[in-house]
Parts: sequence; structure tokens; C-alpha cells
Amino acid sequence: MLIQHFQMLANYNTLANRKLYEVCSQLSHVERKRIRPAFFKSIHGTLNHIMVGDRIWMGRFEGKQMPSTNLDAILYDDFNELRSARVLEDERIAAFISGLHQDFLTKTISYVNNQGKLYTDPANLLLAHFFNHQTHHRGQIHDMLTQTEIAPPVLDMHRIIRP
Repeated sequence: MLIQHFQMLANYNTLANRKLYEVCSQLSHVERKRIRPAFFKSIHGTLNHIMVGDRIWMGRFEGKQMPSTNLDAILYDDFNELRSARVLEDERIAAFISGLHQDFLTKTISYVNNQGKLYTDPANLLLAHFFNHQTHHRGQIHDMLTQTEIAPPVLDMHRIIRP
């Protein structure tokens, strides 16, 4: 049942990102990068942060040593390049989750956090965090969109994934 839940979250993640990027594409370059009262300073900065976080966690899930550094890195200055990378990353996430096995969910993952501390946590908890992290920051972008002339998209899970 937990595997099906994570598959649902991966599907939601892909669909929510598509909706969010479609709305963000309607903003000007200046508006996407406008400094706002947000932790990652702008819509563009927050979109990049989600990508940074996704790549760190996916690397860890794949067994790589991935330190939590440069969480505010701008991986893609160009929005269209960022959007293309987002599509590929969502495909990577979906492929990983579609091949998920129960043995992965029962193991632990050791990693070094942003303060340099070593942690070992259950993989199922980290997967839940992974999807929650994306939702959390999409919510911040949703709020920043309310500060523009473009209406933010509806991102409620039940509305996005219902058949």
C-alpha cells in the first residue's frame, strides 16, 4: 500500500509541476526573478531550489553520497532550460518510484545534512519528506504568484489527480 501511495505522490508531483511551470511561463523574466519576501528570494530561485533538493534526494535514494550544499544554487538561469530539466527530473522521479520495492522502504539511508551532521533515517520517512518538500516550496511559489498579475494555479491534489 505504501508503494502505491508514493506512486500517487510521484504522479501528483509531475502534474503539479506542469501546472505550476505553465503559469510561471506567463510571467516575464523580470517578474519571475523579482526579489520577494521568500527564503529563496524569487519564483525563479525557488523553482531552482526544488530542483536542487530533488537531485540531492534522488542521488541519495540511488545510493550516492550527496551533501546538502548550495541549496540556493541557480542551476538554470534560463527559465526554458529549467523547465526542460524539470520535465526530465520528474520523469526520473516517476521511473524510480514505479520500480520501488518493499525492501527499499524498510532500509535506512545515511546522509550528511546542510550543517554537516550525519543522519541515518528510514527510507520511507525520507521519501515522504521528499514529496512534502516539493509541495512546501510549490506553496511558496503559489504565494509569490499572488503578488503578480498572473493567477496561481489550483494545486490541490484531489483536483489534479482525479480521473
